[in-house]
Amino acid sequence: MSSPSDVQPATGGRPEAPLTLSLTPPQPLGWWDQTVLWFNLGVSLTGPVTALFVLSPFDDGTKMSLAAAFTATVLGAILGAFLLGAASVPGAKTGAPSMVLLRGLFGRRGSIVPTTLNIAQNVGWGTIEIIVIATAATALTGDAWRPLWVVLAGVGATAMAVRPLGSVRWLRKVVVWFVLAATVYLFAQLLSEPLPGFTEGGWTGFGWATDVVIAVCVSYALLIGDYSRHSASARASFLGAWIGYGLAAILYISLGIVAYATVVDLDGDVIAGLLAVPAGALALLILAVDEVDEAFANVYSTTMSVHNIAPRWDRRWVSVGVGALATSLALVIDLRGYQSFLFLIGSIFVPLVAVMITDWFVVSRGRWDLSDTAPLRPAMLGAWLTGFVAYQMVNPGSVSGWNDLWVWVQGLISFTPPTWLAASWFALAVGALATVFFGSLERARRVENPLAA
Repeated sequence: MSSPSDVQPATGGRPEAPLTLSLTPPQPLGWWDQTVLWFNLGVSLTGPVTALFVLSPFDDGTKMSLAAAFTATVLGAILGAFLLGAASVPGAKTGAPSMVLLRGLFGRRGSIVPTTLNIAQNVGWGTIEIIVIATAATALTGDAWRPLWVVLAGVGATAMAVRPLGSVRWLRKVVVWFVLAATVYLFAQLLSEPLPGFTEGGWTGFGWATDVVIAVCVSYALLIGDYSRHSASARASFLGAWIGYGLAAILYISLGIVAYATVVDLDGDVIAGLLAVPAGALALLILAVDEVDEAFANVYSTTMSVHNIAPRWDRRWVSVGVGALATSLALVIDLRGYQSFLFLIGSIFVPLVAVMITDWFVVSRGRWDLSDTAPLRPAMLGAWLTGFVAYQMVNPGSVSGWNDLWVWVQGLISFTPPTWLAASWFALAVGALATVFFGSLERARRVENPLAA
């Protein structure tokens, strides 16, 4: 992408992310840096909330046993974080951000579509993370303080995005230890309450519950290249993401499971439940502060996505603009309807992860053209579309109109998804198989016509 002489100069003697796409990124992050980064990104107040969908995956009130819920959490986190780690390898190998990597998968023109969708998704999730932080802080101080917390969360996330590598160093040296202390304390307090029997309930919905956890882990797969490009090695980025995010997902979804099993009803507020334990306010404050790094990740990855379209723009000013937009939206947005739209966008990227990983490791074997002239690859676009359709056929979502379309298609072909079939699993499997199939057609076409783009 650039010559060694174009490396971004260090800031204050320490390397920092390059300001434009043309500069070679420094790669100072070892496996411990990556592990701490992804552990902190996995530590989220959305984890305990996710636990509700693990314990009770269906709307009919069916509740799984603790044994089933913990098993689904561990299995889903191991598999999902493994995919996350695998998705980090192309960025570590090439030094390219996530959306620039998609030039190799879809071609330069083909990468614009997922890039645009990713910008919309990241701005949306950055907004939601700011809302989550402000909601937690407001629970401690009162509603009158909410606008201040929104602004402070937005400013903090933006400042971290302006200096991303410095922020990773700060997470490693300071924040992770407070987070670990708060985690241990909350577990100790919740486990001091009597737990119900581990086998009370059943295993109905186990596949869906595991799917929820996988989806949580895979949600970062289209962002991870923005950070693994700074990794000292592909092995470091893979292990860091797999271990760090997988461990955090297990801990924080399990924390929610324990909370729902001890102090919070299934229709209750898990945040209020955490506040109810002795000194829970202090622990919640620490987690709310740590939540800023999730917002930072979304702001910074939006900036990196913009670089695929406007590579010469100074990322610092782009981050400031994105942070200001997310903060402004957090002050006025209707969260419930917006989340449904964002889940729809997220479903677009689950099969894309499968296509990207399969093409990199199996079909193209790392030989991607990331230049401005990278040719269009219709075969991979077809594989992505196939996986997307597979996801919608199992889970058409809840957005009015869109949901009706896919329910109509299900009826047209007389397809009723079985209760054990989860959308993410199905889309990942279909996307991977479609990539191999369409990849073989692409190779055959190139053999017949070597000049074909």
